[in-house]
Amino acid sequence: MGSGETGENTMQKVWGSTELEYAFMFTFKKVNALKLEDIKPFFRTLPVDPYIKGNYRFRRLSRFTISNDELIKLPHGYLYQSKSYNPLVGDIKREFAELDEELIKLDSFRKMVLAFSDSCKLHPEAEIGIHQIRTTCSPNNYGNPAPEGIHRDGTDFIGIFAVDRDNIQGGETHLYLERKEKPVFRKMLNPGELLLVNDHEFLHFTTPVKPELEQQGTRDVFVLTSPSLISD
Repeated sequence: MGSGETGENTMQKVWGSTELEYAFMFTFKKVNALKLEDIKPFFRTLPVDPYIKGNYRFRRLSRFTISNDELIKLPHGYLYQSKSYNPLVGDIKREFAELDEELIKLDSFRKMVLAFSDSCKLHPEAEIGIHQIRTTCSPNNYGNPAPEGIHRDGTDFIGIFAVDRDNIQGGETHLYLERKEKPVFRKMLNPGELLLVNDHEFLHFTTPVKPELEQQGTRDVFVLTSPSLISD
């Protein structure tokens, strides 16, 4: 599988016939050889997402290309989705702080991005947007990882990589063929697990989180997209 060092898929791939170079529909796998303990501290310093009410979501965002298995960070830009894809904050140029430079230097971070790129068979010049997101919850304030509801992102490929779950219930990821149908896939993503989705084929959603104990809970993930949906 190349430098991403992914383990065997735990569910069968479903192959399509779209015009995309690599026409998988969705697949799920465990990414091996990552030191999650090196990555976890970088979620403690995320700025609050100013575009979502409630101050329960925290976020950074950067975009990259890959050259010879090395990450090349691209200039700062703005995230933009139309309201047809994101009815909550669509048609808004959203700006987030860049990923921490020390995080980007980690070999485990690089391997995670390569696992996404290798699995999707991305073109060497393809842009990858990497969203680092923490969703928090408390006994009086549940967290919503997908406040826009069941949706598409408006890109080609999506990867959801789970880093940590601490004192939470919920946060189950669903895939749908149609909004009003039952999900065709549902799973709680555990640390080190990666879900890859063809955004043209599926809508996705993650259920709200609430704490197991009477204290704060957190859900930490990276969401990777290609194209990045980021412009200068």
